[in-house]
Parts: sequence; C-alpha cells; structure tokens
Amino acid sequence: MTSSTGDELRAAVAARRDLGPDFEDSIIESFLDKMGKEVDRRVDERMVADSGHVRRQLQQQQNVAGMRLALAIVSLVMGTIATVALTIGESDLLAYLAVWGGVALVNIAFTLSSTRR
Repeated sequence: MTSSTGDELRAAVAARRDLGPDFEDSIIESFLDKMGKEVDRRVDERMVADSGHVRRQLQQQQNVAGMRLALAIVSLVMGTIATVALTIGESDLLAYLAVWGGVALVNIAFTLSSTRR
C-alpha cells in the first residue's frame, strides 16, 4: 500500500471513530471512490507508458522492413550488373554461382540479424 493510500485509509478509520457508525457507509463509499480514482490514474499512466513502448517497437519493425526492401533492391541490381559483366567477359558457371551465392548470403545474414533483435 502506498503512502497516500495508507493515509487515506487512516483518515477513513479516524473519521469513522469521530463520526460513529451512522456514517460508516458514507465513509467506506468515499474511501472506495478515492481508491477507484487512484487505480484509474495508475492504469492510465501504465497505458501511456505501454503505448510509447508499442510505438517504438512498431517504428523499429517498419525500419527493419524498409532496410530489408532496400537490401533486396540493391542485391538484385548489383547481382544483375555482375551477371551482365560476367556474361561480357565469358565467365564460367562458378563465377555466376559466386555472385548470386554472395547476394544470397548477404540477404540471409541480414534477415538472421534482424530477427534476433
């Protein structure tokens, strides 16, 4: 029980002693109303804090998705340019596999690192 809650309870008990049993229902109702407002205030604070956390997570997910798209586009462009260059130079199959294998490894490494976060 927090200090303010304890103070409220002590005040309610003291009021009960001072006013007598005739006012007991009113005192209890008042105390419960104050405690309900305190609970609502704390829940509101928690929701605000949680919504900020959710927004940060969503922003991070959007950033990762944007980086993933950018990497995919750059990978395809660079792989295509390398393929054209290899074709002009009459390279063998191993060179093509090295280029596209490298592109695949870079994309796999990025995907694995972004899923660990």
